[in-house]
Amino acid sequence: MLSPETLEQIRQMTPGERLRMTVQMSRENMHRMFQGTEAQVRKRFEVLRKQNDERNRNMLIAIARTR
Repeated sequence: MLSPETLEQIRQMTPGERLRMTVQMSRENMHRMFQGTEAQVRKRFEVLRKQNDERNRNMLIAIARTR
């Protein structure tokens, strides 16, 4: 979990700065996504897909409420 101070710093960043930070973090950590057995890697990506699907579903529900 991020500290309140870190969260505030991120909130104050421009979209470009946040994107740059995201890309940098992805580059630095991408190799870790593929470490482990084939089953571990598959499970890791399964969890990510489920989390992304849930986030997308929540956003669509929120958008539908505003109409």
